[in-house]
Amino acid sequence: MRAVRRRTFLCAIVGAASSSVTRRIAWALDYPARPVRIIVGFAAGGATDIIARLVGQGLSQRLGQSFLVENKPGAGTNVATEEVIHAPADGYTLLFVGPPNAINATLYDKLDFDFIRDVAPIATIVRVPFVIVVNTSFPAQTVPELIDYAKANPGRISMGVPGKGSGPHMAGELFKAMAGIDMVSVQYRGDAPALSDLMGGQIQLCFNSLPAAIELIGAGKVRALATTAATRSHALPNLPTVAEFVHGYEASAFYGLGAPKDTPPAVIDRLSQAINATIADHAVQTRLESLGGTVLALSPSGFEKLITDETDKWAKVIRLADIKLD
Repeated sequence: MRAVRRRTFLCAIVGAASSSVTRRIAWALDYPARPVRIIVGFAAGGATDIIARLVGQGLSQRLGQSFLVENKPGAGTNVATEEVIHAPADGYTLLFVGPPNAINATLYDKLDFDFIRDVAPIATIVRVPFVIVVNTSFPAQTVPELIDYAKANPGRISMGVPGKGSGPHMAGELFKAMAGIDMVSVQYRGDAPALSDLMGGQIQLCFNSLPAAIELIGAGKVRALATTAATRSHALPNLPTVAEFVHGYEASAFYGLGAPKDTPPAVIDRLSQAINATIADHAVQTRLESLGGTVLALSPSGFEKLITDETDKWAKVIRLADIKLD
């Protein structure tokens, strides 16, 4: 009799667990049942915002609900990150993830979150290189010539970067360290003022995002020396990479989507598949390439590894260059 009761009890537990799993799967299959928010930590109008809206449109078409981009700039994207981390883990509030999320882990002394612990990676979208551009009167025509000139003139080259601790700033500091040169970092509030001063001759060199500089490069208003990713850009295929002269150098912006931790795996998988389908579309790829990017399709686990690797990489650069926020 006792054995019968035990079997009955175990069957009830298994049945309840099975019912719960079935409900979760059914709920995930119905996802999304209402509009989804994509929180972007930058102002509207820039390349980051353009990429987010492009992918949001693709997700809307594939999943039958609106994916609405909300711009929440502030504190180097930390404002946007905190909003998503504290949102319900139901897949209806997503974070547009990029380099600041890896950089800020070390750059900021005190954060109310641990990005790697508190955000569930969904999928990557694109990798975008930075670019070294110089004033048209600058004597160096190539990366080797730049390195030689910098070594002959230590501390006399002004290197403009759009924001302390930004991706281009990190790329510039990594280049200085690996090339063994000394350049003075000049901080600007964004790409546009840095490029304006570069054209005006107030500074000699800039590290910028490729989308911000590409039109000026094409118009001959600044001269590009190299891009910073591991491979050449589709947008400027004749322009070499830094790595062709400085072995092992790589710096680029990666973008993708994340969600609050504990978001159901079935929702993560559904979103990941839809993102991969979106960036596989020829029209989307063409648009991303026009921004200087290369499609980057990683699984959630692959994206997690990328974030971890980038966090470790930039932590070393920040400590080596002793970069501190004012």
